[in-house]
Amino acid sequence: MGTVRQPGANRGLRVTASTLKTNVNTKSAEFEKNSRRIVELMTALKNEEARICEGGGSKGIEAQHKKGRLTARERISKLIDPGTHLFELSIYAAHGMYEEWGGAPGAGAITGLAKICGRTMMIIANDATVKAGAFFPMTAKKVIRAQNIAIENHIPTIYLVDSAGVFLPLQEDVFPDTDDFGRVFRNNAVMSAMGIPQLAAIMGMCVAGGAYLPLMCDHILMTEGSGLFLAGPALVQAAIGQKTSAEDLGGAKMHSQISGTVDFREPDDDACIKRIRALVDKMGAPNPSPFSRTASREPLYGGEEIYGVFSEAPGKQYDMREIIARIVDASEFEEYKAEYGETLLCGYARIGGWAVGILANQKKHVQTHARGSDEKRVEFGGVIYTESAEKAARFILDCNQNRIPLIFLHDVNGFMVGKDAEWSGIIRAGAKMVNAVANSVVPKISVICGGSFGAGNYAMCGKAYDPRFMFAWPTAKFAVMSGDAAANTLAEIKLKQLEREGKKVDEKLKQETHAAIKANYDKQTDPRYAAARLWLDAIIDPAHTRDALIGALEAAALNPDIREFKTGVLQT
Repeated sequence: MGTVRQPGANRGLRVTASTLKTNVNTKSAEFEKNSRRIVELMTALKNEEARICEGGGSKGIEAQHKKGRLTARERISKLIDPGTHLFELSIYAAHGMYEEWGGAPGAGAITGLAKICGRTMMIIANDATVKAGAFFPMTAKKVIRAQNIAIENHIPTIYLVDSAGVFLPLQEDVFPDTDDFGRVFRNNAVMSAMGIPQLAAIMGMCVAGGAYLPLMCDHILMTEGSGLFLAGPALVQAAIGQKTSAEDLGGAKMHSQISGTVDFREPDDDACIKRIRALVDKMGAPNPSPFSRTASREPLYGGEEIYGVFSEAPGKQYDMREIIARIVDASEFEEYKAEYGETLLCGYARIGGWAVGILANQKKHVQTHARGSDEKRVEFGGVIYTESAEKAARFILDCNQNRIPLIFLHDVNGFMVGKDAEWSGIIRAGAKMVNAVANSVVPKISVICGGSFGAGNYAMCGKAYDPRFMFAWPTAKFAVMSGDAAANTLAEIKLKQLEREGKKVDEKLKQETHAAIKANYDKQTDPRYAAARLWLDAIIDPAHTRDALIGALEAAALNPDIREFKTGVLQT
């Protein structure tokens, strides 16, 4: 795609044009088949997300309204700028978990990025329709993940507090560890010290340890009828025998007039939301971004065509440049070392005007020459070879040198194996690439399009390598190895164990064992499984990949600080 081939002595000389030209036939059966598959997946996801957005259901919503309060989603819709939307993060948190307690849709909290008075803000809101906004283990982790994003990117943060505190039946998994409840308040303090603005609006209950959250923010707002106390009336009576009403103990009027804890007392949710917007409107401007941005230009080809270009079928090839052409500005891509290490594309582009470096696994097989030989060989798409790892490492160093954020597009089977690969130094080259990714100081944003398996996930900036944002398409799968390979291996181990125990292993048992193991493994590689555990920040519509990346780049640009780039020892 986007290339002109000229004859040469050995390989054809390839000159890559800046503007990518498409070779996609949008009328082909394969294109239509691919499109139908992603439409089916997206429809299922949207239906599932709609159910999650109902929170505790109609009864929970009705109970909130009876108290004269808005739901968390109603509050957010009024808070953000008209005509804009919340880019929701971690919507699948706790998906399929805590069923014995009736479930916790969205982990009982809503987090995401939004525009308020034209500024990018992080919103963290308790959903009181879900178990009174109580903190499950995944609730704490979801809030902490949102705070960590805010810390990494210097994003001003608003907390809409309406929570009964820790979900006591699971307190041992909520309370003590570094990614548990107490970390939320530690992050409040760290964010304050970093100068990241924080506003907290108490719009319901705020009790026990959770009462520290608003007190560690820059501004505290509180609505009438809300409560802020370390211990509620019942616990106070049990502990010290003192009888008092909730209002006298920790109501908005008391905290406004007597304790002096609250900065702004508001009559209701609507007034409180207006006050928040007024305060945000008067915040100082952020420091200038160190990253290059020009006027945004739309790609030459529609993002919805990604549906037909991409193929998740094992063994199917597609040209990753076709995907890039539907994401980057004006479909312009300056490809780096285009004729070397061709199974991993590297190049410079702009997305929404932001200059970026892109690393993307090429899914087309390529014909090349064996390392140090004129013998022809075929390199398989989606596999990282020695040459591609070396190229990628060098490219990452260059982007860090020139302050260019990095975008990783995953569809990777892993590193090449075998004698030829080992003799070529694949481990050394892979270590070099992983080192460059790990020590990179510019923002990194990852999108898992298809597979992301084994060490390939690490090299392409998986979750363990601190991407500022981690997105996935509904076609994404990531694990140590693919489902079929893993199922075959695990089934073989299981069957040998049964034979050692003296059990008869016939063909029927073999098939049943393989099917059961594969079904469980496939469940674990589903992106919703990963999103439930916060290994992903969002499952995004492939057609909206560009929009998600623009939003992420805008957020990342709020942090002007880039530390010195060092790699330590590189295996050369």
